[in-house]
Amino acid sequence: MDLAAIIGLVVSLAAICLGIVLAGGDPAVMFQAPPIILVLGGALGVTVMGGTLKDTLKQPKILIKAFTARIPAQDTTVSNLVSLSDKARREGLLALEEASKDINDPYLKDGLQLAIDGTDPDDLDEVMRSQIDAKRAADKQGAKFWADAGAYAPTVGIIGTCLELASALQALDDPASLGPKIALALLATLWGVMSANCLFLPLAARLKRLSEIECGQMEMVVEGILAIQAGANPRVLARKLESLLVDKPAEKKAA
Repeated sequence: MDLAAIIGLVVSLAAICLGIVLAGGDPAVMFQAPPIILVLGGALGVTVMGGTLKDTLKQPKILIKAFTARIPAQDTTVSNLVSLSDKARREGLLALEEASKDINDPYLKDGLQLAIDGTDPDDLDEVMRSQIDAKRAADKQGAKFWADAGAYAPTVGIIGTCLELASALQALDDPASLGPKIALALLATLWGVMSANCLFLPLAARLKRLSEIECGQMEMVVEGILAIQAGANPRVLARKLESLLVDKPAEKKAA
């Protein structure tokens, strides 16, 4: 599991709390229910309004993925494809049917089965790339949901601040209550800006990055299967696939 999202969130919140402590304040003051509910609920509500119910129902799964995603082992995929290419050159495509049973990547497994079944290379390419296009479109919508929430949150925070200030101004005859009411009003703006920049927008950026890596992995699989089907030299295939790696090892980048 890639822990970047969890580490980033913890570090950002810790830095904010530490800054408050060093300034002589109390971080617990931030965590008051009214502004948190108003900002998070309001921002997510208007984001839902801007899409479809189907889009919204997908978000819990997408949110879990953002925090718990596993980064594809692209170097392992390269070695698997090269090994399969070598086997196909020596024993023929049909020999890959048994080898494909040990493959855990369903996309690679399905593509190999299409090749083994004798699917025309152009048709195979079209079928597999259409799956990449569909995934890319779905991932784009998932990232857009959280980017939209990040765009709405600061404005919703300002709305909350205005409402709380209106309430505070109605209590001018009670000066002792003005301080807490004004502080609560400013917390709405704080949570609007903080939730946008420490949660929603980073989530959208992470989902885009995960999609880029996963789609890159799928593109590499397509190129590998087409090369296997064409009887490419395993060494040439290895070089070609390594050039497509999204995250190249440092030594290969230097080379």
